[in-house]
Amino acid sequence: MTAARVTLTGYCHSVYSRAARIALLEKRVDFDWCEVDPFADPTRARAVHPFGRVPVLTHGGFALYETAAITAYVDAAFPGPALSPLQPQVLARMVQVIGLCDSYLYWPLVRQVYAHRVFRPAFGEPSCDQTARAGLAEASRILAALEALAADGAVLSGAITRADCHLAPMIAAFVQVPEGWDMLARFPALSAWWAGTACQPCLRGTETPLPKTGHGG
Repeated sequence: MTAARVTLTGYCHSVYSRAARIALLEKRVDFDWCEVDPFADPTRARAVHPFGRVPVLTHGGFALYETAAITAYVDAAFPGPALSPLQPQVLARMVQVIGLCDSYLYWPLVRQVYAHRVFRPAFGEPSCDQTARAGLAEASRILAALEALAADGAVLSGAITRADCHLAPMIAAFVQVPEGWDMLARFPALSAWWAGTACQPCLRGTETPLPKTGHGG
């Protein structure tokens, strides 16, 4: 099954596409990258995803979307370091962190704070400081929830799991905003996790610089 070629269709600036790339790198899977910007080319995105989103993984004749499903498949289908713990309670905590990322963290930290303070200005697009402030106001509550899980030590404790794959790209985006960096520093267990995770090869190898001119291209 693993001999078939793997292709990941995604957008280089998407935190979810980066989560899938991190999982593939951690599993040492050789894959082809197909760049699709769902915002600039929604028709092309809908050709591979019924809702026009990314990422989408194909492995031979098997196609899969939804990032949590992709990282689970990558972990199960390929040899390499395990990304999912075996202990039931630790496994449940990992899935809980992924759920927190999707349900509570992505929108305020990425779509409100990062998008309006960093991403949109880099591409010369209009931004809304009120939206960013609303995201910052909500961010503390979700970081506090993650701090409790990190302090417990079952997950976010050093070894890369699927929880790290999902959370790290979102924190990487958030801390590019000075207020985000300052806020993270108020949570010692989560800050310690980030300090160790940010320097991992899978994070370094998936960085995508933004334009420096203030214009797209």
